[in-house]
Order: sequence, then structure tokens, then C-alpha cells
Amino acid sequence: MVYDKIKQLADERHISIMALEKKAGLENGSVGKWRKSSPTLRSLQAVANALEVSVTELVEEIESNRS
Repeated sequence: MVYDKIKQLADERHISIMALEKKAGLENGSVGKWRKSSPTLRSLQAVANALEVSVTELVEEIESNRS
């Protein structure tokens, strides 16, 4: 799930989801909504840029969820 990957990457960088949303130019609560709905490509790109990763990395599964 894309939210989980974003949360993991944000945690690794010691940045809150709220701070990430601000850095990416998104409204508060936007990323949290991605638990139940899919983000737009534009929003994904903004988050990827803020985290300094590729969009591909954001949509890859988290290793611990693979089995």
C-alpha cells in the first residue's frame, strides 16, 4: 500500500506526515487519505520529490509485506 511505503520513508528521514505534506505542497490530511484511495500522479510526484526518491520507489511493496 502506497501510504505504508510513504510512512516508512518519512520515518526513516525523521519527518512527520504533516511536515511531508507541507514540503510537498499538499493539503493537511492528503497523504492519510491514501490509506483508502489512490493518489494522483501529480501528488505522488510531489511526495517523491519531497522524500528525494522516485515515484517507482513509492509504489514498490514494502519488503516485510512480501511472501
